[in-house]
Amino acid sequence: MATESRGGGKPSSEEIQDCEVRFDGGFGDVTRARLSAEEYLTTLARSTPPQTPEYRDDIVLVVTELAANAIQYAPGPFGLTLRKAFDGVHVTLSDTSTTPPAPRPFHPGTGSGGGIGWYLIHTLCDQVSVVVREDGKDVHAFLPW
Repeated sequence: MATESRGGGKPSSEEIQDCEVRFDGGFGDVTRARLSAEEYLTTLARSTPPQTPEYRDDIVLVVTELAANAIQYAPGPFGLTLRKAFDGVHVTLSDTSTTPPAPRPFHPGTGSGGGIGWYLIHTLCDQVSVVVREDGKDVHAFLPW
């Protein structure tokens, strides 16, 4: 995921390669997506530490929620891309459903029904957008770093 700088030291943020991973869409892929994000962020932090440790946790949580939503609502393979942006990290999750995500009722008192993931994503991200394609959609999330 990262290249070493020519001087043998830590890579600069310009040398950090994007994280691009494809998954089959099985339940274990939520964990694999999270681990891929953690590995990328560890590499990124060597050259450009986050402004606060919570930013790393927020990105990992958003990736986990996006992957879980893809498995639940868009059966089939999905792709995850993380890339360093000027002032943060750009996360893209591509799946096979052409239906844009929508908020669902959230009932914290009952512990049932879900509905918190899309709310969390919007709360933690600076910007969220959805691009529908003929064969699925891309969910773009921009988070601070």
